[in-house]
Amino acid sequence: MSIVYLVPALFGVALIFWGLPAAHRLRSPLNVLAAAAVLLGVALLLLGTLLTVAPNFFRG
Repeated sequence: MSIVYLVPALFGVALIFWGLPAAHRLRSPLNVLAAAAVLLGVALLLLGTLLTVAPNFFRG
């Protein structure tokens, strides 16, 4: 288990915690960016968790 792969997972959690309230609070053009940040945060969280648990997942 590598600690380096926890960085994207923690960054993903930070994006989710920022983006969920911001998507409802910001005005029209910026709320789309906040919602996209939430989607990116979920992807980073899943990827970081997968690589932390199984570091050689993409190597076959």
